[in-house]
Amino acid sequence: MVELLGLPSGARILDVPCGQGRHAHLLAEAGFDVDGLDYSAVLLAAAKKRGTAATLRYTRGDMRRLSRRWTGRFDAVLNLFTSFGFFAHPADDARVIGEFARVLKPGGVLVWHGGSRDGVMARFLSRDWWTTEDETLIAQERSFDPLSGLLTVSSTWRRGRLSGNRRHSIRLYTATRLAELCADAGLVVEESFDGFADRPLRRSSSEMMLVARKE
Repeated sequence: MVELLGLPSGARILDVPCGQGRHAHLLAEAGFDVDGLDYSAVLLAAAKKRGTAATLRYTRGDMRRLSRRWTGRFDAVLNLFTSFGFFAHPADDARVIGEFARVLKPGGVLVWHGGSRDGVMARFLSRDWWTTEDETLIAQERSFDPLSGLLTVSSTWRRGRLSGNRRHSIRLYTATRLAELCADAGLVVEESFDGFADRPLRRSSSEMMLVARKE
């Protein structure tokens, strides 16, 4: 990621959503001035336990409404590890891209990483199951609505006498549609990769990384 960004020490980076701070912390250690934003107070508490500094700050907030004082502040915005597409309405996704563009400096870079609709559908599994290292059995059933682009996942877990269920949906995008959303916000996608691999995005790629620059 550091090589991909090509930014000098002290450059300002926004990690959003930052979750437990695993990326923000390492980027600050690498010499960048980092802000992390997340909606979860629990995850932010875990991030702060990793440590904070003058060059590493955490804020609780909604990425659809970033701070006005951040306008034009950042050299780079990072949206990593499938942190996009969970809002109920696609207009919110477009709003997020617009907020990313607003807080970037002219010439600033957005790095977006997540699932690629083309690749996920090419390898679609309607159900599977596995056992974790602590002997927890996890089973998942999946359905996909091609009109809305929503992938819905129902998960069941069992460990001994304990068990539970959860259900979530994520809107999957093609690289083409994300490039259009970026263009609407004044961002030009310059590169696309097969996830974190140093090779071009392919039709069969289940993950993609897009690099977009603010005009």
